[in-house]
Amino acid sequence: MPTPSPAALPIRRLTLRDLTACADLSEDRGWPREEHKWGLLLSAGKGYGIDDPAGGLISACVVTEYGPYDRPALGAIGMVLVAERHARQGVGRRLMRHIVSAMGTTPLTLHATPNGRPLYEELGFKATGRAEMVCGHFTPDGTPSDIVTRAATAEDLTTILRLDEEVFGTDRTHVITRLPAFADQLRVAEDDGRIIGYAAAWPNMATHVVGPLIARDTETAKALLASLASHTDRPLRTDIDVRHEELLAWVKARGLESVTFNTVMTYGIAALPGDWGRRFAPLTVAAG
Repeated sequence: MPTPSPAALPIRRLTLRDLTACADLSEDRGWPREEHKWGLLLSAGKGYGIDDPAGGLISACVVTEYGPYDRPALGAIGMVLVAERHARQGVGRRLMRHIVSAMGTTPLTLHATPNGRPLYEELGFKATGRAEMVCGHFTPDGTPSDIVTRAATAEDLTTILRLDEEVFGTDRTHVITRLPAFADQLRVAEDDGRIIGYAAAWPNMATHVVGPLIARDTETAKALLASLASHTDRPLRTDIDVRHEELLAWVKARGLESVTFNTVMTYGIAALPGDWGRRFAPLTVAAG
């Protein structure tokens, strides 16, 4: 029998049982396997994929919904992948159209690579911002910060959730409550005993990814980043909103280098909710 065209194969929901196949797909496209991140996304979000009759996946992506369970306020799309052998055959377009349809009236967002941006524009997504990925070994400048940072405790979680919703613009409890288990570090910044920011560092291959990074101001963001760096020997990687020019200049002076830029895009909403001025880096570009 002839092999069915990818256009004729069903799109199905993915589960944690598909984690290895998703990591294989990442590797097929020259991306890191990122099993730890895939595990978070598949448990906290909704995975969609197309099975390859020969085994594995032809295509996959994940949508992470935020806000009320029955009325999401925002859906973040990430990890949109098509196997190399099925590239440029309309598979990614078909999968994305399926997701946009399945999400109905829920506003959507994603971080687009330069290669992916034309497809998303074709589907009606609009560019609303940019993020710069930086990576490298952080070198402290030796100047102690006036801002107090410490490891977060279980008692801090309620305050972190309240601050996160205020800054992110909608509730993402189901993701943030996974951070203590997902991240190697979760730290808060305080002013007179009041939490004014928080940040996590989670393992991703040979690096620690810093995200989310939410802070009252740039100085608080610097203090949190420096405190995370002081507790790891790995290179740091993070994706900083390009509007935070001072923080980007500072991390580059501390040893991190620019890797790439991604375009922040939205669908069904003119701009992301919340307060970008206090939102310095996402948990991951795949989940907003």
